[in-house]
Amino acid sequence: MNLTFSRRAFAARLASALSAVGLTASAFPASAAGQASTSEGEIRKLNSDGKPGSEKDVIMPVVVHNGLIYVSGQGAHDSRDPKEWTIESHTTNVMDKIKKHVEIGGGTMDTVLQANVFLVHIEHWDGMHKVFATYFPHGGPARTTVAVAALPGDSLVEINCIAAVAHR
Repeated sequence: MNLTFSRRAFAARLASALSAVGLTASAFPASAAGQASTSEGEIRKLNSDGKPGSEKDVIMPVVVHNGLIYVSGQGAHDSRDPKEWTIESHTTNVMDKIKKHVEIGGGTMDTVLQANVFLVHIEHWDGMHKVFATYFPHGGPARTTVAVAALPGDSLVEINCIAAVAHR
């Protein structure tokens, strides 16, 4: 029998013993009890499934810090023939991703504070705006829209945003 103990092993054993009597939360910080910490200064980097990213991930789709959710640029990456692409379908695809990532971070579309929209063709502004507006029935965020020369994956639009974590 190995009698060497680490502080982590000791804390985990003690936490499991105390949990039987409901004392774990009051006796230990969340991280010592083996649960995800939600401290004020913590930075959570999450993948598209809402799981913690690895050190090999260069870009994280969701970063949560100090009550804010940062969603990286989301594009349509449409595999259909470019003749079938429309700004409306690309914007819907992108906004569905934005919504999913904001929710992964703990927010809602009503908590989106700011968005940046990048269009390959500025003439697509009206079509993009009509779809964008449907995701914000209670009023939209501050927004910047700019035209760019090209986007990764041949997307017609890319959007990133910052949202607040919803208080529950």
